Amino acid sequence: MNIITIDFETYYDREFSLSKMTTEEYVRSETFEVIGVGISVGAEDATWFSGTHKEVKAHLDQFDWASSFVLAHNTQFDGAILSWLFGVKPKGWLDTLCMARAVHGVDAGGSLKALAERYEIGEKGTEVLNALGKRRVDFTEEELDKYGDYCKNDVELTRTLFGRLMDTGFPTKELKVIDTTLRMFVEPTLELNIHMLEEHIQNVKERKAALLESAAVDKDLLMSNDKFAELLMSLGVEPPRKISARTGKSAWAFAKTDEEFKVLLEHADPRVQILVSARLGNKTTLEETRTQRFIDIGYRGKLPVPIKYYAAHTGRWGGDDKINLQNLPSRGQNANKLKKSIMAPEGYVIIDSDSSQIEARTVAWLAGQTDLVEAFENGEDVYKIMASAIYGKGVDEITKEERFVGKTTILGAGYGMGAAKFQIQLKTFGQETSLEECQRIISVYRSTYAKIPELWKQGNNCLEAIIAQRAATFGVVDAVKFDAKREGFLLPSGLWQRYEGLKKITRDNKTELVYKTRKGETKMYGGKLVENLCQAVARCVIAEQMLRIAKKYHVVLTVHDAVACIAPAAEAKAAQEYVEECMRWRPEWASTLPLNCESGIGASYGDC
Repeated sequence: MNIITIDFETYYDREFSLSKMTTEEYVRSETFEVIGVGISVGAEDATWFSGTHKEVKAHLDQFDWASSFVLAHNTQFDGAILSWLFGVKPKGWLDTLCMARAVHGVDAGGSLKALAERYEIGEKGTEVLNALGKRRVDFTEEELDKYGDYCKNDVELTRTLFGRLMDTGFPTKELKVIDTTLRMFVEPTLELNIHMLEEHIQNVKERKAALLESAAVDKDLLMSNDKFAELLMSLGVEPPRKISARTGKSAWAFAKTDEEFKVLLEHADPRVQILVSARLGNKTTLEETRTQRFIDIGYRGKLPVPIKYYAAHTGRWGGDDKINLQNLPSRGQNANKLKKSIMAPEGYVIIDSDSSQIEARTVAWLAGQTDLVEAFENGEDVYKIMASAIYGKGVDEITKEERFVGKTTILGAGYGMGAAKFQIQLKTFGQETSLEECQRIISVYRSTYAKIPELWKQGNNCLEAIIAQRAATFGVVDAVKFDAKREGFLLPSGLWQRYEGLKKITRDNKTELVYKTRKGETKMYGGKLVENLCQAVARCVIAEQMLRIAKKYHVVLTVHDAVACIAPAAEAKAAQEYVEECMRWRPEWASTLPLNCESGIGASYGDC
């Protein structure tokens, strides 16, 4: 393919920089300025050009973008400049940062400097440090030449890095997934309803003030660890714990540096968001700050959808650019408010299709739990079937409440969840159940679908095999291939999911398996490994389905196991049928995986 490698150098200062601002906010700001651009066509040496905006545009217009792929390191940034400011629409988008995350894991250093050192392809310069606070007119000719040499070196490093990453066997299909993901941001189409957002943020502020006043949340309650833990549990939240560095014992993880606690700032229940924000001393809740960001973006233009490719260890996408669209609330007082503000362009509709119970289907398929696989395949009500086993009555006799318990069991118990956590999960949805009853339900699940607990054992055996460097197998289908020497599993995508540095440790008189992540040592066991691999396989399925949808319609968002696209309103019904057909399609490597989907259609994302 024809590749044009590119790197922009832009104005920045101590306050106006990507370290202080989102990419969207930075590039669309009136303060933004291109200092210069480095470009390499194919294998040609990189060139440097600096000039006014008009001169840079004239320079860029000389290149054949329509038949070329644009390559950059962090294309979300360079691609946004090309697309938003210069109207460049290439054949496709490539990104070495995305590729490196997939090849080396999300915990590996992804900077161009770190990757250049890893592959020993050269050194990244430091000339950018001398550009702090300088407009283009502030550079002398000599300084501009040096800055150009620095930029050209970055282009050469990026081009060489791309070749090295491809040499690792990087799957061509994943390049298409990267392109589709980047287009959501660099080629935005969605609109934002500013009036609706301004009304929403006012309501959120008023509700927050009323809740804090009515709850009489005082400092003693907020700052007492045990009382705060009780408060969270009363809202159906399992308080996070950690091992205290001081005592070596288990303790509540309520500090500003505790990642699991900070995740609660994004909890679906606004009450939890407010309490955690108050505990951390934040002046605003996530709902407020995110709504304000939406408003600000809406005034600047269309909504660039920032989705991070390979954000998780499992390969799943994640939120980015401080507006995490992966967890917009669908329940509670703020349900669908932000989603409804995301609008299709005039003359179009949004179609959102969600893969039904894909993780539950995948775990049954990998485990060889044939009866459950067949029930999914035949469209039977697996929640009622589970409830029937739990309550010892016929499927036709199952009540709505009993079916809900069956549903929660099917969707939650497949990864080894214990009774205590199951009890909290039920309570989160308003279902009060005794611990003894939860223990019985979990026991019924494990005996009814005995091959799934057997898969957890296989997972644990694979983890032990990594340490011992011996052979092992995982699952009854050939979708996931274990390799102890590679410390992980080859996924259907052609990428690896690794558990590097896996080892045994003794903690609290218990032996545990842990592996290294950027957050420190992470506990791993058979059930959790099954969860990781089911999510990874599900992601592989969704990625291939997304590419099929993208052949005909512009994909604008992917959230967990769902894909959203826009289609002309005049062909809405036919487009919806096509999307559902794509979301039910099975890759060749998963021909027996029972897939299904649900879809919605509307003028806004929240209407789908």
